[in-house]
Amino acid sequence: MRKIPVALPNLGEEEAEATRRVILSGWVTQGPEVAAFESEFAAYVGASHACAVSNCTTALHLALLALGVGEGDEVITVSHSFIATANAITYCRAKPVFVDIEATGFNIDPALVEAAVTPRTRAILCVHQLGMPCDLAAIVAIGRRHAIPVIEDAACAIGSEIEWEGAWQKVGRPHGDIACFSFHPRKVITTGDGGMLTTNNPQYDQKFRLWRQHGMSVPDAVRHASSQVVFEAYNEVGFNYRMTDLQAAVGRAQLGRLPGIVEARRRLAGLYGDLIGGVEGVAAPVEANWARSNWQSYCVTLAPDLDQRSVMQSMLDVGIATRRGIMNAHLETPYANAGANLPRSEAAQAHSIILPLYDRMPEADVQAVVNALEVAVEAARPILHRAAV
Repeated sequence: MRKIPVALPNLGEEEAEATRRVILSGWVTQGPEVAAFESEFAAYVGASHACAVSNCTTALHLALLALGVGEGDEVITVSHSFIATANAITYCRAKPVFVDIEATGFNIDPALVEAAVTPRTRAILCVHQLGMPCDLAAIVAIGRRHAIPVIEDAACAIGSEIEWEGAWQKVGRPHGDIACFSFHPRKVITTGDGGMLTTNNPQYDQKFRLWRQHGMSVPDAVRHASSQVVFEAYNEVGFNYRMTDLQAAVGRAQLGRLPGIVEARRRLAGLYGDLIGGVEGVAAPVEANWARSNWQSYCVTLAPDLDQRSVMQSMLDVGIATRRGIMNAHLETPYANAGANLPRSEAAQAHSIILPLYDRMPEADVQAVVNALEVAVEAARPILHRAAV
């Protein structure tokens, strides 16, 4: 039985040759490839500074620390995100304050953010969920009114765009204060694992670079290149959050592919939208007129009378992988006492399914997925009816 995976990274000879170049150079840890990747990434998104790190979770942690988030502070965010979003706040001994998502999508509802602001609010951490840009204009405006900085969890959003002051701009410019990206294999481009912070604030960037390397006053690359003996100092506690040159070399090759990858994903998402319109009980995701998603994932919503697990199992039985809708942190043990009332977030987790989508996916496979989805939906209906009787 032929299988259709939910995601597939686009890796090839270019990436293999890039790692070969680094291996033969003799320098494989953070070094010139990381610096080049940072420069190219900053240019791509239009940011003044980009700092590479080991993954997006560490990026979020450093972003919060740079804003001074600490014990007793509150950070407004969503529960409806991978648990790393909430965990990064907890690492700072701060409290995540969860607000619900929009009625028509999977992103934070700006109308609920302002009501969650208290004297202890130190930051707003919004998420561009599944690559779909959230309403940054509204969120940044709230932050500015209350003098609260905004961090963008852009883990999924490399290549996505928003219309900003009449022009299309890349997510990560950033439009808040700091944006954080992931290069996990499930993302649009990958370095195996890895992350990036972008900002226009040079002080934040200096902190990221210091903290990612144990708080080392003189980076090892500078010491090795010096003709004089250099002794570094460690004046504050830092972390081992570095990206390697091996990863960065892969990232540079991936970044070169990115425009074509996003174009292909947008074309396939358009085809999905056309086909799913004819499947009763399934709603396609909606892209706002001010947003251009990279379609990192294609997430559909099932009617409440359909059993999510049954639909997913039926599709898996014919070789088509799917994933449950995005998790909610407040439904997991570490955040079970958050006291959150988030009906839209819970409904989204319980009634949505991520369908296969990757840039090299044949159009015939999109049709096969939708055909299987239609069959699975029809098969799932009697299960609930029998249960009700």
